[in-house]
Amino acid sequence: MRYSLRQLEVFVEVARTESVSRAAETLGMSQSATSGALIELERQFDVRLFERAGKRLRLSAVGRAVRPRAEAVLDHARELDGALQSRQDIGGIRVGATLTIGNYLAVPLLAQFRRDSPGADATLTIANTEEIARQMANFELDVALIEGEVSHPDLEVTPWRRDQLVVFCAAGNPLSRKRALTDDDLRCAPWIVREHGSGTRQAFDRAMHGLLPELRIALTLQQTEAIKGAVEAGLGVGCVSRLALGDALERGNLRACRVPHRDFGRQFYFLLHRQKFRSPAVERWLALCRASASQ
Repeated sequence: MRYSLRQLEVFVEVARTESVSRAAETLGMSQSATSGALIELERQFDVRLFERAGKRLRLSAVGRAVRPRAEAVLDHARELDGALQSRQDIGGIRVGATLTIGNYLAVPLLAQFRRDSPGADATLTIANTEEIARQMANFELDVALIEGEVSHPDLEVTPWRRDQLVVFCAAGNPLSRKRALTDDDLRCAPWIVREHGSGTRQAFDRAMHGLLPELRIALTLQQTEAIKGAVEAGLGVGCVSRLALGDALERGNLRACRVPHRDFGRQFYFLLHRQKFRSPAVERWLALCRASASQ
């Protein structure tokens, strides 16, 4: 081979950070050694892997084409390294999850994963669908659980489990006494909703098709718990996953509102990179998630 694993590590890290200095810091190398490894890799194959854009290094067409293969080679090398050392764990895994899934489903699943695989190094990143998709496309995550729909040529989206959004209000809100809400009720209510880019907002907008221009959006918040608190304080009506409302509905602080003529059902998904190697840890995580959905 005309390249070394260290050269591939440098290439992949510079691609991720778009910076030689940040890549050097992450890899524990000097900046000159990092730059030298990249220059030597390009010289050996007479290619340009990056284009300079200001202070950033952006992948060239060749760089974009070979990056997934470089990532796969490094993943296989790490797996081989673990096998040669006779390690008992199945390797590390970087899980991404959107907010509702991350706060109400992913943490218990991660705890179960750690119990089943005590030697595995597992991390969890929680953000909205747009950000999780960006990190997955940039090889910063191994697998993700998302609420929203994603369209990206390098990302594979497959169904995981169903979910239901619920319209809700404070216990003292007059809407809580109505048997069902009409479209006029929906138009008149001040709404407290998630931000654009979140899966919950996607599902809400889809359910409210035909009404969106007429809705009164009073507040846009990035946290489900903040929405619940604002609704409980009487600032408006909310719409979040039933997963997030269990305790509050049982206590009576919040009341679910029936809106039978609109569909608030949605799908949760697995998100994977089409060109990334699926390690034993990823396969075990997927199996655990599928098993939880069937219980």
